[in-house]
Formats: sequence, C-alpha cells, structure tokens
Amino acid sequence: MEQTLINVALGAVSAVLGWVLKVVWDSLQSLKRADEALASKVAAIEVLVAGSYVTREEFRSELAGLHSKLDKVLDALNRKVDRR
Repeated sequence: MEQTLINVALGAVSAVLGWVLKVVWDSLQSLKRADEALASKVAAIEVLVAGSYVTREEFRSELAGLHSKLDKVLDALNRKVDRR
C-alpha cells in the first residue's frame, strides 16, 4: 500500500513538473518569435534612420550661415565698445 501511495505521489509530482516545463518551453518559444520580430523591425528602422543623416554639404551651408550671423553680432558688439 505504501509503495502505491509513493508511486501515485511521484506520478502526480512528475505530471505537474512536466506541465510546468511545457508552459515554460512554450513561453520561451513565444519570446524567441517576438524577439525575432523586434529585431527585424529595429533593422528596418536603422536603415530608415541611416538614410536621413545630414549631408556634409548641407551642414557646411548651415554652418556658413551661422558664422555670418555670428560675425554680424561680433561687429555690432565691437561698434558698441568703440562708442564708449
């Protein structure tokens, strides 16, 4: 009688453990699929972002405009100092 009780208890524990492992395995597989989907989306975004960088010529033209405005401000400040 005791052996039967032990066998039933071990069988129940094994069944519960098997079910838990199956749930964990299915969750892991689901996470792997989600990870692959996210990785492909990130790769697509990287390609999209890489195509919209500022070119060197655009940067230089904007910087030249900024320099000219700063030169005007500097000249105005110098004229202010010379009046004193």
